[in-house]
Amino acid sequence: MNPIIKKSNKKAAFTIIELLTVMSIIVILIGLLVPSLNMVKRYAKSVRQKAQFHSIDAAIELFNNEFDGYPPSDALDPTVESYCGTMKLCEAMMGWDLLGFHTNSVFRRDGYDAAGTNLLYDPAELAARRGPYLPLESANAYRLQDLYADTTPFLLESFVLCDVYTRNMPTGKKVGMPVLYYKANTANNMHYSTVSGSLPSSPTQDEGNIYNYYDNYYLLGLGKPWVVGGAGTEGKQHRLSEPERFYWNTTNEKITTASRPYRADSYILISAGFDGEYGTADDICNFEWKYRELLP
Repeated sequence: MNPIIKKSNKKAAFTIIELLTVMSIIVILIGLLVPSLNMVKRYAKSVRQKAQFHSIDAAIELFNNEFDGYPPSDALDPTVESYCGTMKLCEAMMGWDLLGFHTNSVFRRDGYDAAGTNLLYDPAELAARRGPYLPLESANAYRLQDLYADTTPFLLESFVLCDVYTRNMPTGKKVGMPVLYYKANTANNMHYSTVSGSLPSSPTQDEGNIYNYYDNYYLLGLGKPWVVGGAGTEGKQHRLSEPERFYWNTTNEKITTASRPYRADSYILISAGFDGEYGTADDICNFEWKYRELLP
């Protein structure tokens, strides 16, 4: 005789305690996973940024071979208007209007010739252009007015090459911060440090330093575009706006017999990095950037 097996009508289900346990484990795993994903994302961005610098390096060398010199990075143009190193780099690589660099350019902010009578970047002058040395689609070239809501003459017509760390700006554009460009003055042999050397007090003053902090001073003075307010607004200023911090963090620590910068015979490029602020530990450069706080 077959035994009678009683079957329960109740369906198997998880208890509240079991559900809470599983949910707690999931939350813990997500908590462990998110920081790792953020680290991977930041690493991928840094790789992209270094790749952009390699492209700019190659483009600058093409310019150097054709014009027998690197683009200038002075803070002012020949008419003593603000036209800093970052803007001059973009003109050299892409042209004042992104259609190529004019062979007779004197790096004036308005695009005119040395006499100020002829607009070199006229469509009729295309035959005298060289480049662009970077592909327009990947150059990340934007007008500064795409970053800053201000519309002063300093910002109206100036293009810059932006880094890959894009963010939503108050202008409604999603743009990275400008790539800072400083050309080495190989006629000089000093580099300011907190121990020796001296600081320039104006864009035109030469203290014998290989790099001039003032080359991008006016651009740095605009601060972080996403922080509303003037230059004195808390949190708006870049740390690299401090001259000592610029020189201290571009000092080649491997050379101990004298204060010398990285890439003393060419140029340096600086990206603001993930946080969008120049002069912090996450900056990406075309040299071995090791962030160091200023000496007391």
